Amino acid sequence: MSVLLYPLNTEKAISLIDKANTITFIVADAATKKQVKEEFERLFKVKVKSVNISNTFLEGKKAYIKLEKDYKASDIAVKLKLA
Repeated sequence: MSVLLYPLNTEKAISLIDKANTITFIVADAATKKQVKEEFERLFKVKVKSVNISNTFLEGKKAYIKLEKDYKASDIAVKLKLA
C-alpha cells in the first residue's frame, strides 16, 4: 500500500512550493511522518528536511514535505505536472 496518495493542487499548496520549498500531498490515514519521509525520498531521490501532517475533514490527511536547501520543490512539481 502506498503512503503517498496524490499531490495537492490548491492555490495555497502551489504557493508553498516557491515560498517554503514545500510540496503538499494527501497521504493514507495511517501514514506516519517517518513513512511519508522515507517513501518521498525513495520515489523522488531527494532529501527531506521535515514533514508536518495535518488532518482535515474535507481533504483527508495532508503532509507538508519540506525539502533540504540542495533540492527544489519546483523541480518535483514539474515532474508531478503541478507547475
